[in-house]
Amino acid sequence: MTAGSLLARWQRLSVRGKVVTASLVALPFAVAAVNYVINGDGLSIVDPEDPTTAYLWVFVLIALDAVMPIFPGETTLNAAATLAAQGKLELLPIIVMGALGAIVGDSCLFWLARTYRHRISGQVERARANDRVRRAFELLDSSAGVLIIGGRYLPGMRFVVNATMGLSDIPYRRYVVWSVISGTLWSIYTCILAYEIGLALGAYPLASFVISGLVTTVAIAVIFFTVRHNRQKTPPPSRQ
Repeated sequence: MTAGSLLARWQRLSVRGKVVTASLVALPFAVAAVNYVINGDGLSIVDPEDPTTAYLWVFVLIALDAVMPIFPGETTLNAAATLAAQGKLELLPIIVMGALGAIVGDSCLFWLARTYRHRISGQVERARANDRVRRAFELLDSSAGVLIIGGRYLPGMRFVVNATMGLSDIPYRRYVVWSVISGTLWSIYTCILAYEIGLALGAYPLASFVISGLVTTVAIAVIFFTVRHNRQKTPPPSRQ
């Protein structure tokens, strides 16, 4: 079944049907949220003794992180990849569940923003007024694909970008293609980086996923300031 047919079925549902369907979909996320509050962070949730549940938690926490950034989605992904480097989990299922969690979470936020735009638009505008977020938007330009892919790696940008897409007129079919590309690339990059560092620092699992997060942050900062510096040096086009 394609995304288009699913969307068509959703549009044919009555308001009550949409509410019931959305509630059923949201139920496991609500249970996960309560469990998270009780159990603490993503590190304790990823249990290598129960791989199936560990992979599921990777998906759930990353999806939740897209809608409510209080959840440790990226931390959980790094921790799971580090455990894979120790031979306690398999890397491929982690990458797949990480990508699926990112795509599903982004789509949930997209539709929440589109459905409840009167409630979310003010929050998004306040976030976009932040100087750091505003500069990031300027750096990434106005292309939807660049914003969706690049915004995933910049702190505070993922929520703002995907909510903005929901508030915009972009068709969901176009949005979800970029979301799939973005989520897949992000999961592959994050997992492989944490996995390789985990192999190098096998005796220090805590340090390995902390360092992988720092490497990403530093790389993003270097790219951000380099591009911004080059743009500032480039003279504006002359007007005839």
